[in-house]
Amino acid sequence: MHRFGGLASLALLLAACAGRAAAPYVPPTGFPVLPVTSTTTSTPGAAQPDLTPQPSATQSCTQGLIYLEDLSLPDGTLVSPGESLDKRWRVENSGTCNWDESYSIALVAGPDLGAAADQALFPARSGSQAELRILFTAPQEPGTYRSAWRAHDSQGQPFGDEVYIEIVVQ
Repeated sequence: MHRFGGLASLALLLAACAGRAAAPYVPPTGFPVLPVTSTTTSTPGAAQPDLTPQPSATQSCTQGLIYLEDLSLPDGTLVSPGESLDKRWRVENSGTCNWDESYSIALVAGPDLGAAADQALFPARSGSQAELRILFTAPQEPGTYRSAWRAHDSQGQPFGDEVYIEIVVQ
C-alpha cells in the first residue's frame, strides 16, 4: 500500500506542475546584466571600434612599516673590531599591501658595515609583525657607527620607518 501511495503522490505532483509555465531565470542582484548591442554601421575603409575587453583599474594598496623594537644589539652596543653582528628588528606591516619577494630593504645612510646595500624584505601580510635581519661586520677602526635602512616596494619606492644599527667599536 505504501508503494502505491508514493507513485500516486508523484503522479499528482507531475499533473499539478504540467499546467504551469516555467519562471524565467533572474540573475542575482548586485550584478546588472546589460545587453550587448552595436549601433555602428560598417563603412568600407572606416576605422572600426576596438571591442576587445580592456583591463579594469585595480585598487592600489598603501605601503607602511612601523619600527617596534630592537631584538638584538641595542643602540650603543660595544663590539670588537671585525666582529660578526646579527642585527634583528621587530616591525609591523602597517600598510594594506602584502610584502612579497619583490620588496627589499636598502641602505639609506651611513656605512654598509659589510652587508649588501640591497636585501630582500621578509614577506609579511598587511597588519602582521615581522622580524628583519641583517648580518653585519664591525669595522676595524674604533668609533661609533650608525647604518640606516629603509623598506622599498616592488617599484623601488621607499616607505615606512627607517631601522638602524648603532655600534661602538672598541
